[in-house]
Amino acid sequence: MSVGERAKVALVTGGNSGVGKHTAIGLLERGYRVLITSRDPERGDAARAEIERLAGGGEVDCLRLDLASFASIHACAEEVLERHAWLDLLINNAGLILSDRRETAEGFEMTFGVNHLGHFLLTTLLLERLASSAPARIVNLSSDAHKGAPKGLDLDDLDMKQGYSGMTAYCRSKLANIYFTRELARRYPERGVHAFAVHPGVVGSGFGRDGDLGPVMSVLFGLARPLMLTPSKGACTSLHVATAPLSELVDGGYYARSKPASISAAARDDEAARRLWDVSERLIADAEAERDTRVDDER
Repeated sequence: MSVGERAKVALVTGGNSGVGKHTAIGLLERGYRVLITSRDPERGDAARAEIERLAGGGEVDCLRLDLASFASIHACAEEVLERHAWLDLLINNAGLILSDRRETAEGFEMTFGVNHLGHFLLTTLLLERLASSAPARIVNLSSDAHKGAPKGLDLDDLDMKQGYSGMTAYCRSKLANIYFTRELARRYPERGVHAFAVHPGVVGSGFGRDGDLGPVMSVLFGLARPLMLTPSKGACTSLHVATAPLSELVDGGYYARSKPASISAAARDDEAARRLWDVSERLIADAEAERDTRVDDER
């Protein structure tokens, strides 16, 4: 059966709330079979039912995924590969911002670990399935906040052990999302996998509502929320690059308001993008080798 004769399959990380949930609704309305992820299975199931109701039908599955755990990422990818013979679209939507420094299960700084490294691992685990489903697309949610990292990334201190700032960590992670997108577009065009980065706008979603911003920033976000975009409008650019004809899009491009947008000088550094890819692969390999060693020792 050809791609045109089957329902396309899309995976949206963090599709249980905010922009991700409305992205899932939009895809369902466009005929996709949609997979969403959630750290909390109960919240994910509730979101799945709401998405189906708001879209007026369609098929949604919810998978458990904690991007701060490599074990969870592997389990989620394995479930996708076991249950779906094709994957046409991956939207790396989930993300966080933290006021204090925390670490993932593998010991990486949490903002970098979730916003970039977790999605990097998930994507690479699914790349072969995406390529075999070509033409396929990867959409990475970045932000204009990447411009808050004008000096680029400190590849020698990606975990920010030499001094932590929640906003700096967030801005750098959004820059990493653009580097990842540009490098995907450079490496995989011949495989029929196309990558795009998007700025959803300043959205009044659940982002930052769980006390992760600290009391001062939480109050400021709360006051500004009425001026922000709705999650539905915030999903528009993701939906545009996910569904517009490829001939109308720039592979590896950065989009805002459903149009090509400018990126910072630091974000245009192709050598930095290549180095981040290589460093990310090494960090993941080292962490997984250490985990395997610990498992062997326990045996």
